[in-house]
Amino acid sequence: MYLLRMPATGAADADSIVDLLLALPDPDTSAAAALEIENAWRVDAYYTEEPGEDDIARILNLIDTPEGFERTTEIIALADQDWVLSSLEALPPVAAGRFIVHGRHDRDRVKPNQIGIEIEAGLAFGTGHHGTTKGCLLAISEVLKRGTPANALDVGTGTGILAIAIARAAHAPVLATDIDRDAVTVSLENVRANAAASYVDVVQADGVKMDNVVSRGPYDLIVANILANPLVAMATGIANLSVPGTRLILSGLLTWQGRQVIAAYRNRGFVLVRRYALDGWLTLEMEKH
Repeated sequence: MYLLRMPATGAADADSIVDLLLALPDPDTSAAAALEIENAWRVDAYYTEEPGEDDIARILNLIDTPEGFERTTEIIALADQDWVLSSLEALPPVAAGRFIVHGRHDRDRVKPNQIGIEIEAGLAFGTGHHGTTKGCLLAISEVLKRGTPANALDVGTGTGILAIAIARAAHAPVLATDIDRDAVTVSLENVRANAAASYVDVVQADGVKMDNVVSRGPYDLIVANILANPLVAMATGIANLSVPGTRLILSGLLTWQGRQVIAAYRNRGFVLVRRYALDGWLTLEMEKH
């Protein structure tokens, strides 16, 4: 495994570089992230094969770099180990509202008044430690205080953690979707491991307009933890799957992206109920009128 590291001028620059790297077919980026370290932004991208000088030159040529800013790059060879598993084992369980997300090694730390969700590291995103996932769990916990949904949808389910939370807390049917086949496989395993299989169906779907999503609607609780641009693009489709009173939980947003997403959904009949800001990330709770 190889890590390509480069500086960025700020959050927007880092996000655009991540989008570019993930879209490139060659070299094939297995993962990329925008990071803020001590008030400086950078991008970390991971590769199974070491990018060559020509690869790096082509990448830099595609990136718009302001005059006077030096876009240096660094290649770091990583030891052959499961970095995701190692990092998860070093993290404590995460409590969010009535939920606590933990690995197998922390089962004994779940208290009687908590709903434990056991998630092991894998190919899919979402262990509960990220600000977006935790924000969604807090929002779900608050929404369920006001009633039990009749039919819920989790868009971009990743590890299935949010669908499991809804199912375990509300005993309500949940359709969990993801565009990625590996994520669907991981979610199915986690749903079974968390005794939620009688409530949660997991399907592969691109967005919210496919028949296997539309035919199961409408939904009175929709959760979508993805990214700002896809959330804006899905606004009409999500509105069409909603009814008056539908609660909508949106995340995957940097704090400065909130206005854009709120505006897109306000134009389709949703009002903002609450915001959750954690670690520079924003989760929105909205309601359809």
